[in-house]
Amino acid sequence: MCGATIGGLFIPMTKIDFVRIPSGRFMMGVTHGLYPEDGEGPQREVALDSFEVSATAISNATFSAFISASGYITTAELLGGSMVFSGQLQDPNRYAVPSKQTPWWRWVPGACWRRPDGHATEAPELPAVHISYLDAIAFCEWAGARLPTEAEWECAASDQAGITPHIWQGHFPDAPATPPAPKPVQDATPNGNGLYHACGNVWEWTADKFTCLHSPRAARNPKGPLNGKLRVVKGGSFLCAPSYCARFRPSSRRGERPEATAGHTGFRVVSSFT
Repeated sequence: MCGATIGGLFIPMTKIDFVRIPSGRFMMGVTHGLYPEDGEGPQREVALDSFEVSATAISNATFSAFISASGYITTAELLGGSMVFSGQLQDPNRYAVPSKQTPWWRWVPGACWRRPDGHATEAPELPAVHISYLDAIAFCEWAGARLPTEAEWECAASDQAGITPHIWQGHFPDAPATPPAPKPVQDATPNGNGLYHACGNVWEWTADKFTCLHSPRAARNPKGPLNGKLRVVKGGSFLCAPSYCARFRPSSRRGERPEATAGHTGFRVVSSFT
């Protein structure tokens, strides 16, 4: 039986469940974004061919099967650690603060998808985090899939009517109303397109390179700029707070280094057989 072992338990490999997004047009971005540096605007019409996107972010169970089958070593494992939110650590003062601008992050030796806080083994049903763009691409090559373009991701995430995203509750960063952590990939109400946690929970990599310069003209199947050092991540995470980082909308975006890893970043995939 195909599968992997997490925390001493054998986890059968589960197939990736895809939902089909029909061809059509939608309005991408917003003209007046909350953060001009994010480049959400201008709003423009985009036409997309039909595609199939995974209903959930890739879980630890599925990612573990990939690791077991391929022997792949993730970026965080190669680097010897990753970024963990201080509120997820028993003794955050033990660890280095990499940036004075974001003092709630800690560099934790040993932190990776297997051990999100550097110690405890993660649950199979939670999203795989501490995933770099490079890791996500390696998974796609193994799974016969690809990362969604930013336009595909945003179109699939766009129907959020009645959905409450899993984001920070309470005062950020010192007084959470609930423990700050991601939820299981399917522990939510799906959006109108059948996606779970399209916004909130964990940031998700896309295939596009990052730019703040977008043509207002209508486009078909856009794939982002040819040049650029950063990749687009979408959707926000469980650490997004309305008072600090309101990036938990379909149009929300950030540019991130392809090798960057953190405890709030994962991915979902698009089927190559569409």
